Amino acid sequence: MQHQPSDLLFASAAPPRPTLVRYGVLAFVCSLALLLYIDRVCIGQAANAISRDLQLTNTHLSWINIAFTISYCLFEVPTGHWGDRFGSRRVIARIVVWWSIFTALTGAAFGLWSLFVIRFIFGAGEAGAFPNAARVVTRWFPAHERGLARGAITTTSQLGASIGMPLSASLIVLVGWRWMFVIFGALGIVWAAAFYLWYRDNPADHSAANQAERDHIGVATAAAAHEHLPIPWLRVVCSPNTWLLGTIMSVGAALFYLLFSWYPKYLKDVHYISEQNSGWLTGLVIAGGALGCIAGGVVSDLIIRRTSERRWTRRLVGGSMLCLSALSVGCFRFCEHPLATALCCAASLFFLQVSIPTWWTVVAEISGPHGAAMFGLMNGLGGVGILTMNLLVGRIVDARIAARIPPIEIWRPVFDGVAIALAAGAVCWLFVDATRSIVEPTPTKHQPET
Repeated sequence: MQHQPSDLLFASAAPPRPTLVRYGVLAFVCSLALLLYIDRVCIGQAANAISRDLQLTNTHLSWINIAFTISYCLFEVPTGHWGDRFGSRRVIARIVVWWSIFTALTGAAFGLWSLFVIRFIFGAGEAGAFPNAARVVTRWFPAHERGLARGAITTTSQLGASIGMPLSASLIVLVGWRWMFVIFGALGIVWAAAFYLWYRDNPADHSAANQAERDHIGVATAAAAHEHLPIPWLRVVCSPNTWLLGTIMSVGAALFYLLFSWYPKYLKDVHYISEQNSGWLTGLVIAGGALGCIAGGVVSDLIIRRTSERRWTRRLVGGSMLCLSALSVGCFRFCEHPLATALCCAASLFFLQVSIPTWWTVVAEISGPHGAAMFGLMNGLGGVGILTMNLLVGRIVDARIAARIPPIEIWRPVFDGVAIALAAGAVCWLFVDATRSIVEPTPTKHQPET
């Protein structure tokens, strides 16, 4: 069959399709989030075994969790700033190696203080992961695709926590808690080597990305954003958005870490279920969060595509989801069966996670060229909620055990307190202004997300 000249002309004029390297980048960042949460939550599943072998109380365990939280909060801004300044490729590879080494060394702990120091240094390594992941998304995805990309990252982080619990439980049974940490640490070293060899900070430098994909992403914008500028700290500190978004993350983080660090212990101490069954129920809870991440990413992108009004759409999504999360946690006090408590907690994490991609988007919109550092700052403020929760939980539980309160009643004030905190976070969303930059004197209303 002969082709007409016009057909040949039309075929030769067809523009090349963009390559899909950005989705390979996303796969790497998602697997980063997966490993990060497996390494982070496995200590919650091992809590009873560690307590037994190292002679630790609930209060001691709360201090171990606090050690991680303090270092995580202290190092989020510096490691985010390093990514803004030097590029995420080198920074991410180094921090994954760092936290993987100290994940493995957790298995060598011989007492309270050795475990405290190891988890403190481990937290310093993990601190840079999400600020730099946020930066990677900004460099490799156009604005209208970033919500779904962020949703995918938070989804896989939740999947990491979800599979991490039963996987940790199985490894504890098979090889013991010490070798469980060694195995998880080794996985991170392999990941860091593969990421460093393949990833590039700028799409223009990646040999597998064609010009059509670079144009789709907006490489000129990404290159301009790579320029390092000093952070205007006075403006950042004086911005209400900084503290409102930090408070919102703080109350959400209190729920996160209550479920990751303490819920498995609650199941075993109150309902007397086995190590593996507690892992599966905790995995069910975190799976609810994973579904929320997917839904939240879709919602965030729809807002960008369908409306130019950013102030109230962000407020309504964030505030309503935190309200529903608070109500779900509040229902916990009426549950006596372990499966019922798991479903309530899964619902609360689902609604919270729907709001997280919108939170990421607002932070990116108001942070200008300092996206990783500002993400690190406001995400780091979430440590206030984690510290407060951990300080109170260990003391409250130990005090109520000493008072011989029935096991089913011991933990209810803890979940009531988190529900109240989530309701306060919903109120904070009503005052967030997504059109007001925290690093520039002018509003961000007519500027693209950076």
